[in-house]
Amino acid sequence: MDYRNLGRSGLKVSPLCLGAMMFGSWGNPDHEDSIRIIHRALDAGINFIDTANGYSEGESEVIVGKALTGKREGTVLATKVWAPVGQSPNQRGLSRKAIQEQVENSLRRLDTDVIDLYQIHRPDPTTPIEETLSTLSDLVRQGKVRYLGLSTNHYAGEALWEKRFAAWEIVETLWISDQHGWERFVSLQPPYSILRRVMEAEHFPMALKFGIANIVWSPLEGGWLTGKYRRGAGNPEDSTRAQKWVGDLANPKFQKRLDVVEQLVPLARFANAWVLRNPAVTSAILGPRTLEQLEDSLQALDVTITDEDAAAVDRLVPPGTSALAA
Repeated sequence: MDYRNLGRSGLKVSPLCLGAMMFGSWGNPDHEDSIRIIHRALDAGINFIDTANGYSEGESEVIVGKALTGKREGTVLATKVWAPVGQSPNQRGLSRKAIQEQVENSLRRLDTDVIDLYQIHRPDPTTPIEETLSTLSDLVRQGKVRYLGLSTNHYAGEALWEKRFAAWEIVETLWISDQHGWERFVSLQPPYSILRRVMEAEHFPMALKFGIANIVWSPLEGGWLTGKYRRGAGNPEDSTRAQKWVGDLANPKFQKRLDVVEQLVPLARFANAWVLRNPAVTSAILGPRTLEQLEDSLQALDVTITDEDAAAVDRLVPPGTSALAA
């Protein structure tokens, strides 16, 4: 495994990161089966695991904590903060109170004394970024967190959860940290795939300029690049995600996506390897629900993307654009 530095830090991470979002009630509710998947990933050389305080209402963190019993040393453990975890307005967001309470909850669920990479899950426009950065810096100096990162959408919707970090806003956080002597963000977790390339326009150049690692999520676009969704085929009935998050494939908003997917099917097996080809990408997050899905994704490190393959993708989805309907 070719381990890489996380941005300008000295932390070494594997090019494949095991995402734990599907471990728990959102995906695989069988804790023992989920633990077997995590152990297989570790045995394959993956040393990087990513979860969040909001995945399956914290159940994902509990599963990861169980899986790392006796295996914590040497593993890079990442989690996130922001998601609503209760009815109180202070049980969400990035205030000092919310962060301090949620990091303690995450440490308890993960059964660890320190989180290697603690990430803002989304922006919180209701809290001054100075309050968030100073609180996160305190956590590093207290030894509860080692490095800081942030995550973002590729779009900015109306809902609070749909806010995104623009590239200039990330640069501003670096300036603020430098001005106050606070810890800097060392990584960004953006969406990136063959179908969704908008991060190439501003975020990736910014990240390369300022030494920020990109840990990309959804390189398979939730199954769109595995052949899970095809024109003329019904929505998979065995997938809660397909039914709840995708819905009716006949919806007109999916037609452009299906047009591209049909042409990409011969290249779909390259999807994970393709994102790693970009020099701005440090690690790609795998989100398996089953051991079979993990085994298939592990093959990405053995795939070579030729210039012809890359050119074919560029013709279907030009650099910096997206084939996904808004």
